[in-house]
Order: sequence, then C-alpha cells, then structure tokens
Amino acid sequence: MLLLEWRGDALNRVILGKRIMASPPVSQPQGSPITPVELTANSRFQFRCHPEIACFNACCKSIDLPLTPYDILRLKQRFGMTAGEFVGRYTVPFEMDAHGMPGLKMATKSDSEECIHLTEEGCGVYEDRPAACRYYALGNVGVRKKGSSEVEDAYFVVREPHCLGHEEPHKQTVAEYRREQGLIRYDEMNQRWRKLILKKRSAGSTVGAPSQRSFQLFDMCSYDLDSFRDFIQSPGFREHLEIEAEEMEELLRDEEQLLDFSLRFLAQVLFGGDAVKVRAGARERRIEERREVWQQRREHHVQEHQEALQQQQYGD
Repeated sequence: MLLLEWRGDALNRVILGKRIMASPPVSQPQGSPITPVELTANSRFQFRCHPEIACFNACCKSIDLPLTPYDILRLKQRFGMTAGEFVGRYTVPFEMDAHGMPGLKMATKSDSEECIHLTEEGCGVYEDRPAACRYYALGNVGVRKKGSSEVEDAYFVVREPHCLGHEEPHKQTVAEYRREQGLIRYDEMNQRWRKLILKKRSAGSTVGAPSQRSFQLFDMCSYDLDSFRDFIQSPGFREHLEIEAEEMEELLRDEEQLLDFSLRFLAQVLFGGDAVKVRAGARERRIEERREVWQQRREHHVQEHQEALQQQQYGD
C-alpha cells in the first residue's frame, strides 16, 4: 500500500508498500516497476498468480513489507499471541518519516531477504497475509487532493522482472481482484489509520516534531492492542473519559472494534475531536493535577539546587 497526498501537480509519498521502492506514477524514472497508468475500481488489468506458475513465491523471497495495525491484529490472532509477542518475534521497527514516526515491517529469515513466513509449500500465513501481499501486483494509492479532506483510492500495476503473472491470459477489474483477495475488510479497517498518517503528513512543519510521548501513544494504539485494552480500563482513563458500560464490554470482547476505537482515540488526542466523551470537569481536574505535579517538581529542583550549593560551600 502506498499513501500519498496530492499537492498541485506533485505527489508526496507517505509510506511505502510491498517492494514499491520507486517514485509514484507522476514522473517515472527509467526501470520503475510501476506502470504509470492510473486505474479505477472498474478498470480491467491482466494478472494471475497460482502455484503452477514458474515464478510462484518469487515475490516473497525479497521483501520490504510495512505492516498496518489490522495486519498485526490478524496475524497475532492467528498465532494466539499477544501483540507484544508477535511484534517482538515477527517484525522489525523502522521510521516512517523524518520525525521518526514508528512503523513495523515484516521480519525476514536470518541472513536473508526472504519472508519469515515463507515455506516450501508457499505462504505459511496465507489466510491472514498482510494487505500489501493481497494487493500485489497492484499498487493501492491513497491520495488527498489539495483543499480536500477526503482520501481517494487509485490503483496502478506493479511489474517486476521476475513476475510472470502478467503474462497469464486472465483479466479482471480492480474491484473483482480486491474481492477475490479478501481486501474489502482490510481496507475498511486500515482506512482510519491511513487518514491519520496523511493528516499528520499534511500538517508538516506547522505542528512541529511530535513529542516522544505522542510517538509512544501512536505505537500503542497502532500496534499493541493488548496494552491499549489495559489502558482503557485504567483508573486514569476512566476518571477523565466516559465510555458506556455496554460499549466497554463490546470493546473488551471484540478486538476489531477495539482497534477501530483505538485509532479514533489516537486521532482525537493528536488532532482534536470528540471520538471519546470527556467527563464533565475532567479537563479542569487534569490541569489542577498537572499544576500540582509541576509544583512538586519545581520544589524538588529547588531543594536539589540548595543541597548542591551547601555541598559546594561545606563539602570540603
């Protein structure tokens, strides 16, 4: 998946998807794997991958595969792991932008570029494979035109030298391919996260570099649902934010709903909004609590300074 923002006649890359390491389809460099023709949902293209094709699994032997929150949810459920366990065992961290926004990529086998889940029979997690794998050999582009708040989908064909699927005599529309590859639910679940990243990207220098704390929140809400589940049950959360008992029960029961809620909460914290109702007087209480903490810290620093001065005067 490739997320872009449209500004005038230029496209700004936000996050790269599977093995699409060239510039987006505006001014194509020689040798780019991207066919510079924008496709819509009803456009037809020629491609078919199947176990009998000579290049089967070649695309899995040299990967550069960023993961989305829903990818991680599906895969950690498949293995019966916590999110932390899955991330620690099967992913590697990377920075999604110059500010260091945390991202995760699929791990590869030791001393290899081959996907850690590739087996002799093929993909070992096929039913729960990531969205970027499902899209191949299509590229999915999320673009937001200048002056618009809506993210629009566009598609393009990715042609790599090893791939023989483009020679198969089989055509389908983009919409048919997305249904066949099980992408409808993936795109629904990834849409909120995609918009959030685009909004952060479009804000650029106007909001400055995010704080370390905001990165930690982004990491938890995106990649660690188990910690987020504990977080929304904590006294600090429930004292300041209001969730109906029935909704809380549903969030604790259904991880897909929990993920959607975590991304709505993240967007509210980073950019404002009312995804989660704030309890009456909670902001005032929070300000007072922070004022008390600041005062305690100030008094502590003053005391440390006085003790240091006394030690300098009388230490010898």
